[in-house]
Amino acid sequence: MSVKKKPLVVVTRKLPDSIETRMRELFDARINLDDTPMSADQLAEAARSADVLVPTVTDHITADIVNQPDCKLRLIANFGNGVDNIDVEAAHARGITVTNTPKVLTEDTADMTMALILAVPRRMIEGASVLTEGKPWAGWSPTWMLGHRIGGKRLGIIGMGRIGQAVARRARAFGLQIHYHNRRPVAPKIAEELGATYWESLDQMLARMDIISVNCPHTPATYHLLSARRLKLIRKDAYIVNTARGEVTDEDTLIKLIEGGEIGGAGLDVYEHEPAVNPKLVRLAKAGKVTLLPHMGSATIEGRVEMGEKVIINIRTFLDAHKPPDRVLPSML
Repeated sequence: MSVKKKPLVVVTRKLPDSIETRMRELFDARINLDDTPMSADQLAEAARSADVLVPTVTDHITADIVNQPDCKLRLIANFGNGVDNIDVEAAHARGITVTNTPKVLTEDTADMTMALILAVPRRMIEGASVLTEGKPWAGWSPTWMLGHRIGGKRLGIIGMGRIGQAVARRARAFGLQIHYHNRRPVAPKIAEELGATYWESLDQMLARMDIISVNCPHTPATYHLLSARRLKLIRKDAYIVNTARGEVTDEDTLIKLIEGGEIGGAGLDVYEHEPAVNPKLVRLAKAGKVTLLPHMGSATIEGRVEMGEKVIINIRTFLDAHKPPDRVLPSML
């Protein structure tokens, strides 16, 4: 009796042990044990040999890769919610299904966004460094390391999807006034629950906010959504928090405006040219002007395991000749 051959699944980065173990049980899984990011040539080779590719945000699955004459891929099961690392249109045209892992990282990312909203005005990282870097500290003083309270301030959320709404719920509990810009207003019931004010004009909202939180995906339409012109609309004492994608903001202009005192500061978990971080941002962080994190907004064990489980469900559903639950189409972007 012949045994059915398992499909070859190439996983580009190391995943939680429980997920890798399950993948080995179900598929002919090629695992990246040392977690070294794959080169473009290695990704191209994987596309020529694998039935299923499981990439992450660090892997750029370009049109050149999926359009190879001998590309064997049938499914790209992205380990992540955002699919800006994949040329979805090219894959779709080639008959390759693309899936992602939505609704998993909402709470984790919203938690980190709220942490940055608090960390920047209260100078948390700057204060912690006094103790961890051996700087002199004479004890409590009435006028030392003063920051700003956030209660009563206006928070402008760019992108009122699942994460934006989760941020709004947290922020409202801290006494922030909720404002937002989105492609369209949220349902009246949600707006009422959040006490949220809708701004059709992003320009008008930016000019009036104390804190701006970027929570929209990176798409061709949102590249440099916070352009040089728009960044100059922001108040001098306001600051920006970005836990979405670095490409949404014109990073060079943001740096210049913070350096010149034209924007109060920033809390950043993502960068325009990741994994490279502009040295000027590092200098601003050392000067206490910005708070920087290494893209860890969704970095929880629970979140990563749930992402892996979604990847497995998408692969199994596809291989069983059904539509995967998290299929991504070009029209959705």
